[in-house]
Amino acid sequence: MKYIHKLTYLFVIAIVLCSCSDDDEKLTLTTQGGSVINTPNNGQTFVLNPLEEQTNIAITISWDHSDYGTPTGINYTIEMATSGTNFSDAVTLATISDTYFTMSIADFNSTLGSLGLIPFTESSVDIRIMSSVGDPSQLPQYSETVTILVTPFTTDLPKIAVPGNHQGWDPPTAPLLASSAFGETDYEGYVWLDGDYKFLAPNQSGMFEWGSTDWGDDGSFSGVLVEEDEVNCTAVSNYYFVKANTEELTYSAEAHSWGVIGNATPTGWDSDTDMVYDPDTKTLRVTLDLVAQQAPDNGLKFRVNDDWTINLGDTDADGTMEYSGDNIGVPESGNYTIVLDLSNPREYTYSLILN
Repeated sequence: MKYIHKLTYLFVIAIVLCSCSDDDEKLTLTTQGGSVINTPNNGQTFVLNPLEEQTNIAITISWDHSDYGTPTGINYTIEMATSGTNFSDAVTLATISDTYFTMSIADFNSTLGSLGLIPFTESSVDIRIMSSVGDPSQLPQYSETVTILVTPFTTDLPKIAVPGNHQGWDPPTAPLLASSAFGETDYEGYVWLDGDYKFLAPNQSGMFEWGSTDWGDDGSFSGVLVEEDEVNCTAVSNYYFVKANTEELTYSAEAHSWGVIGNATPTGWDSDTDMVYDPDTKTLRVTLDLVAQQAPDNGLKFRVNDDWTINLGDTDADGTMEYSGDNIGVPESGNYTIVLDLSNPREYTYSLILN
């Protein structure tokens, strides 16, 4: 009986040792070859369209499995970088176990923006796949790099800053003017001015700092801008509609006094009630008793200098303003704080706050 027990014991030990031997063999991994990218193709061109449905797929990245000598779970990290940087500025798109990855137009465009690519300009970016087992630092393997040509877009309007006495000559906090579209140089916006000021372009990173291109008056104070030998533009303290064209090298600053008018206001359509500029919020405000009126036939509007030449309404009743837009309705009678916000150039808003 003891002899049988000993045989059984030795048999069990042999099985355990064999199992350990098999496990050791399975865990022996070596780098045998990185992935091969199948799509996109080297040199493929991608032009992103801001008018297309932004959830549509813009790019599919696919690749073959990496080889570690034996079957095992593999993690794949997709990296994208500006060409020529050797992935020093790489953006990680995802770390996954699949061998394909898709990006929508919106996500792809956002990624390209994070790399600092210039909108509406063709640039070159590199893509590679890093594979790893467990800890990303263990047995990493890289695919060959694929280079593609991309043209991103932006829906943001280009802007220039207006630093000056009115805000302590501090470019990062200066009010902004916006152009009508990307590539256009017809900047405009509303600014409280108080003495000297200049116009300043952003740097390559989109930041406003001294050292970037700036413009001032040519010394004649006749609305002519120059980049060199300029003097500061100047204005007496007031709220201005400011324009600057950095290609035609012209500028203007017209004082605008805003008021609210309409049959929802105490004076009806006969006269304005002037609004007051609040420097803390950079908005125009007035508190009034309003009567309930239904737009678009009735209500109120905002206009400049007691005249209808420049007026703002709300055609879609969405809180954003359009020049010569529809009347703004008042939902119920009561005392309101009326706020007109012109601080975001070309994207003007208002609010009616029931007190």
